[in-house]
Amino acid sequence: MKRIAVLGSTGSIGTSTLEVIADHPEEMQLTAITAHNSWEKLAEQSRQFCPRWSVLSNSELKSDIKPDSFSPSTELLFGDDQIERVASSDEVDIVICGIVGAAGLKGAWAAIEAGKIVGIANKETLVVAGPLIMDLAARTQATLLPVDSEHNAIFQALQAGHPSEVKQVILTASGGPFRGATPSELENVTPEMALAHPTWEMGPKITVDSATMMNKALEIIEAKWLFNLKSDQISVVVHPQSIVHSMVEYVDGSVIAQLSPPDMRLPIQYALTYPDRREGLNTPMDWSRSFELSFEPPDMEAFPALRLGYEVAEKGGTCGAVLNAANETAVERFLSGGLRFCDIATSCKQVLESHQFDPNPSLEELFLLDGWARKEIKKWN
Repeated sequence: MKRIAVLGSTGSIGTSTLEVIADHPEEMQLTAITAHNSWEKLAEQSRQFCPRWSVLSNSELKSDIKPDSFSPSTELLFGDDQIERVASSDEVDIVICGIVGAAGLKGAWAAIEAGKIVGIANKETLVVAGPLIMDLAARTQATLLPVDSEHNAIFQALQAGHPSEVKQVILTASGGPFRGATPSELENVTPEMALAHPTWEMGPKITVDSATMMNKALEIIEAKWLFNLKSDQISVVVHPQSIVHSMVEYVDGSVIAQLSPPDMRLPIQYALTYPDRREGLNTPMDWSRSFELSFEPPDMEAFPALRLGYEVAEKGGTCGAVLNAANETAVERFLSGGLRFCDIATSCKQVLESHQFDPNPSLEELFLLDGWARKEIKKWN
């Protein structure tokens, strides 16, 4: 029985993970769930799965919770430190890191430090601290398994050859709601327009990142560290159908792709059952009907965030932490009406260029720069 902790269980990744666990009761047991503010949804999950622990990182909610909201067999804990506690517990075998943004780094770090099998759905963990994370995993012999669809696809395709035979990896992007738009057409984008993703149902921050293509910039950085690649070994293509989730091209010209209908439960399940495969809840391909797959290069002028991804992947050091923090805050400002859509990438670039670069930062320095970048982006008008 695999004992699983889901960090960020009330988000889109978390709820999909719980669906997978519920579909495999004979081999998966939910041991811990966590949330920040969504205590009612967390309580509902507690009553359904009866995990050993439920954690709310926002301690201020303690007085708002009704005593009988959670399962009587679940211990309710409060505070960020308790997320780290359950992530590193001896009673947990697998940790799924689904907390959005840099807030998920500490829980992921605790799980990796404890040598767990860690499903990384939070790309920001590797964007912020990629070299430190990979070094820690090597020292503790933790197993890192990518959960987001693109990196999970690359992980699967990489099993077709030796790392030295890889020419490049190709990340696919849906193009979001503004595929084909010109820079001038993006001047007046509203939050409602940016949140209307044509393919995926995700949280607001990730959905806006898809609209700016900042999500792909972050995935470029993540891929570099996770798969030990050079930045020029990573390409991006726009693939509107979202059927090919990513590809690996080998030196002999062979290209291995992973295909499936867009459903996050498939990569989540593969991470939970790896190295085995199981029947699951995801919708299979329908090979009885005609369909087309198209690919096109991304428009770097309309979506300048992509250039930032390549620049940060090439330079490394403190750049990932600064870009990620600046983007998180810029997206918050955009959603609240304080920043234009087209200024998200521009403001991130300015903050990135003005920070004090360090090629070999400590974790403490990265957290300090995270806070600095968030303050700097708020000065942008």
